[in-house]
Amino acid sequence: MPSSVAEAQLDVRATSVKVTDETITVDLEDGRSISVPTAWYPRLKHATARERANYEMEAYGVSWPDVEADFSIRGLLLGRKSGESRESLKFWLDHRRRGRSVTFEDYMRHRRVKRAK
Repeated sequence: MPSSVAEAQLDVRATSVKVTDETITVDLEDGRSISVPTAWYPRLKHATARERANYEMEAYGVSWPDVEADFSIRGLLLGRKSGESRESLKFWLDHRRRGRSVTFEDYMRHRRVKRAK
């Protein structure tokens, strides 16, 4: 349970989402809209229009299964950017350029092998 009125304003659901090359705009159930640069979420920056259009609104967040990207509404309202490392993004982009789909588990396996060498 939120401990203050300000915190309670962070627990809000999205009603719609639009992603362009430049911005991610989320409309909230309480009438607010928030826009952040798409660059804050690099996987969405590199996603196709079709991948961006395939999203799922969850209780308090939004996810894009085609590119394994997601964020919480609370995180957006607090100004949090993607926490993905440069190495992880590079791994994803390298495989994407080759037409391969990879998961976070693939990246973690890659890291274990790389560290073992």
